[in-house]
Amino acid sequence: MDQFTPYDTIMERLSLGQLWDFPGGVHPTTHKSLSNTVNIAKLPLPKFVHIPVKQHIGVDGELLVKLGEHVLKGQALTKSENPFAVPVHASSSGVITAIGQHPSAHPSGLNDLTITIELDGKDDWIATKGFSDFTKASKNQLITAICAAGVSGLGGAGFPTHIKSNNAKPLEFIIINGIECEPYISSDDRIMREHAWQIRQGIDILAHLLQPKQVIIAVEDNKPEAIETMSIACQQKADYQVISVPTKYPAGGEKQLIQVLTSREVPADGLPIDVGCMMFNVGTCFAVSDAVIEGKPLIERVVTVTGKAIQNAQNVWALLGTPISHLLQHCHYASQLQSHPQIIMGGPMMGFTIASAKTPVVKITNCILAPAREELASTKDERACIRCSACADACPASLLPQQLYWYSKAKDFETAEDYNLFDCIECGACAYVCPSEIPLVHYYRQAKSNIRQQQQEKEQADKARVRFEARKERLEREKQEREDKHRKAAEARKQAMSKDGGAAKDKIAAALARAKAKKAALASDKDKTVNIAKQSSINNDNQESEKSDVKDKQSDKGTTNENLEQQTEKTAAELKKQKVAAAIAKAKAKKLQNDKQQNDETNND
Repeated sequence: MDQFTPYDTIMERLSLGQLWDFPGGVHPTTHKSLSNTVNIAKLPLPKFVHIPVKQHIGVDGELLVKLGEHVLKGQALTKSENPFAVPVHASSSGVITAIGQHPSAHPSGLNDLTITIELDGKDDWIATKGFSDFTKASKNQLITAICAAGVSGLGGAGFPTHIKSNNAKPLEFIIINGIECEPYISSDDRIMREHAWQIRQGIDILAHLLQPKQVIIAVEDNKPEAIETMSIACQQKADYQVISVPTKYPAGGEKQLIQVLTSREVPADGLPIDVGCMMFNVGTCFAVSDAVIEGKPLIERVVTVTGKAIQNAQNVWALLGTPISHLLQHCHYASQLQSHPQIIMGGPMMGFTIASAKTPVVKITNCILAPAREELASTKDERACIRCSACADACPASLLPQQLYWYSKAKDFETAEDYNLFDCIECGACAYVCPSEIPLVHYYRQAKSNIRQQQQEKEQADKARVRFEARKERLEREKQEREDKHRKAAEARKQAMSKDGGAAKDKIAAALARAKAKKAALASDKDKTVNIAKQSSINNDNQESEKSDVKDKQSDKGTTNENLEQQTEKTAAELKKQKVAAAIAKAKAKKLQNDKQQNDETNND
């Protein structure tokens, strides 16, 4: 780390209250007094909670529960062996009534796999067990406890805390981020004021795991009460230092805060550990303390409910999975104060409008903002860019927002990447100062999403190509192995022949002779079969011919017989006619004779 500002120089400047700065930045009106003047309130239990299966950067876990199952508060609902997965837990006791798609806490507004629990109102806890003295536990036990509790970064990114806690690289600074620079949001402010000691316990655990040279607790100078409470909580620790940071947005950004405190710049494609730093949010430290000391999983967090359409703006302890509508109802949301209903999750700079009031509170939800009419600029007021360069002046990452806007809007993603699109932290400073009211961050987010989708499709295509080439290579290898096997077998036979001399040749010749004889016998049998078939065919033809002749003779004979029968019938008819004629003549002769006798007798008389 010789290229960075030396550790001793940094510590000397911090002790004198001398800090560095980052480029750009803006000073928006904070509006924090709307919600930071009263203690954190406890909400009544909602009727249902909707627990998204994934609430962090990483991969989803596998379901441990099924429909209709009764679960207790703090019971794990998912599990995974993947190191980039953390479980989610039931935030209260009840019965699982649905496992399916539900509106997600995401700018896209798309549905996500969610477990819905109908609460029974009992709020019964599952048995928990923590470490009374974490210093006596092994590093692996502590990291496992943090992971099992589902702790991920509560500052916005949602990175799994157990992975950051398991660092093996040299570490100089742990930075505890209590800046909370975005307007309206005051959840970190209130938790530092009211729970400084528990935050300190979480810091102790992280310092025990990571062994840094120095712990820096950074708080903006517009939070004097938080600075005081954290200073009192950490006064016994010589290697803990509470630093007041000048108020400027976005000083709470990871790279920006590291630059302010150490002057070290995190590389564009690097991580804070590359410059000897590690950063945790104050809310994350509170959750780490709960997980290790009490054995409690992360099932609730502090959420700021604010905006001029909220009549009772305040900070509340919200169970994870609580519908946004439940928070709005408790804090007396007055929709009539809005020209059109608009609920923002997060602050006005980096937040996004939710698509449904059924959207649940998740681990990274720090604020619900309901602005009244004209309180925030409307995206409908977007006009053409006038090339004033105010966005470039305000960019804390030293980018060119105007060019990024043009290429993102034109879907020229390759050129947008050339202008370092992914270095944009989406702080919204450029959109805040834009006189044309262009929602620049919206275009950047959409471009990033499209690029990620294209990369995912390319990765899938590459995997398919790799599988195809691997299969082709395997088939070629198997073919070559078969050929080598046959070649080796032929060589073995040749060697055997050379060793056995004429005997081997005689055996081979005998085998070939037997094969030829067998082949000849098969050919002879085949010829006999063919001849028999031919002779059978000839005989069949002769038989058919004889049958035909017989039929012809029978036909002629039939004709002769028919003629004889006709002649016989004719002769019989003539004889019968002659007999009749003879009988008639005889009868006539007899009658004549009788008549003559009668005449003679008469004459004699």
